[in-house]
Amino acid sequence: MTPERLRAFCLEFNAATEEFPFGPETSVFKVLGKMFALTALDGKPLTVNLKCDPDDAVRLREEHAAIVPGWHMNKRHWNTVNVAGLPDRLVRELIEDSYDLVVAGLPKAERLRLDRA
Repeated sequence: MTPERLRAFCLEFNAATEEFPFGPETSVFKVLGKMFALTALDGKPLTVNLKCDPDDAVRLREEHAAIVPGWHMNKRHWNTVNVAGLPDRLVRELIEDSYDLVVAGLPKAERLRLDRA
């Protein structure tokens, strides 16, 4: 997956935005103000931090060398994913899971507005 495709995919979700609170080199993708992905799109290798269910996080790290505990994040709830080390399909699933986890923590009215009850 290219940086451009990663960025475009993150922005496809309802109410997703890209912000730069840590400087112009770090893209932070949010839904209604809550972060679901963090990446340096010009990073070599291209990695993205994604929220993950704690049990799934451990399993994914055991199954894929390209998935490690979240760098500079709460390692129980975040993974750092080396995009080049995984199939695009899996990267997309991990991004969508991260988005869904963040949305699940929003108030019900906001979840319904996002069509993600």
